[in-house]
Amino acid sequence: MPITTCIFDAYGTLFDVAAAARSAASEPGRETFARHWPAIAEKWRLKQLQYTWLRAVTGEHVGFWQVTQDGLDWALEAEGLGDDAELRERLLQLYWELEAYPEVPAMLKALKEAGQHTAILSNGAPDMLDGAVKSAGIGALLDDVLSVESVGIFKPARVVYDLVGQRFGCAPEEVLFVSSNGWDACAAAGYGFNTVWVNRAGDPVDRLPAAPDRQLTDLSGIPDLARG
Repeated sequence: MPITTCIFDAYGTLFDVAAAARSAASEPGRETFARHWPAIAEKWRLKQLQYTWLRAVTGEHVGFWQVTQDGLDWALEAEGLGDDAELRERLLQLYWELEAYPEVPAMLKALKEAGQHTAILSNGAPDMLDGAVKSAGIGALLDDVLSVESVGIFKPARVVYDLVGQRFGCAPEEVLFVSSNGWDACAAAGYGFNTVWVNRAGDPVDRLPAAPDRQLTDLSGIPDLARG
């Protein structure tokens, strides 16, 4: 079947999750943080993801904003900056204003011009996603923004991937699912989606039951893949 619908993970795929820490590090008076920001950004993201998995397994769901704060608190403490309340507040503020990767607007525009449906499917809460989409200026290029909050469990639960077919009335094989998270791309492949892993870091493929169909280093090649 031809691809009719292109679905994107949000954080780390369309939006640069390191942008908040990088931006804060460039601000005057943050010389100490500037020495720590790469490690904090990495640990923040890792813990944010780990907490979604653990909460999904235990059935103790909270919104993505809570795990985002919890992950940051862990990362700041791990780097010896846990007592800097002003820094914490600034980083959380900047997380609502994440930058999109440079190729995102042109990529989405090409998909829309080709007649594809485009949407986000994310662990993010609706208000967080709305803020990121508006900050990046890509709202007009998306048909919808789907959040796990409608089902109350984080990816990679299969019920999350069900949201795509429910919204767009498409079969899994008509979907091109794109994520920068290897585990997400693997789970989506196991669900039956055509999958692309945006492997910006050149990491190995996760050892899971299914594997992504394709790998790219950025999103610029997505329109060509969607056309088949």
